[in-house]
Amino acid sequence: MIVIYNDSCPICAREVAGYKRMTCNQPDITYAGLSEADTERFGLSRAQAARRFHVLQDGQMYDGVAAFARVWDCIPHLRWLARLVRLPGIAQASSLVYDQILAPLLFAMHRRRERLGKAVSRG
Repeated sequence: MIVIYNDSCPICAREVAGYKRMTCNQPDITYAGLSEADTERFGLSRAQAARRFHVLQDGQMYDGVAAFARVWDCIPHLRWLARLVRLPGIAQASSLVYDQILAPLLFAMHRRRERLGKAVSRG
């Protein structure tokens, strides 16, 4: 599994740092921060990779809530959350909130940091 994330986003970097700590003994999980990853090798432009959270697992690309659920599946005390966001109704609601509110907001903040020259890798 490869977790592809925007390491210049303080919120994203902080969350993924927690995932890294919780999966440090799982060599089958690697992390590719946007600042150091060649996103094209994953079939993503830099803007696509910055816009959403992505996970590449077994040749399949997941993004958004589905990508988070893949990571949470690997963390014993977060597996319940992966199961929760897959439940009918909750899956649609959580995807809607991420797709329509959280991801666009975080991406807008990222673009602003870039314009101000403050988009610095924190990975």
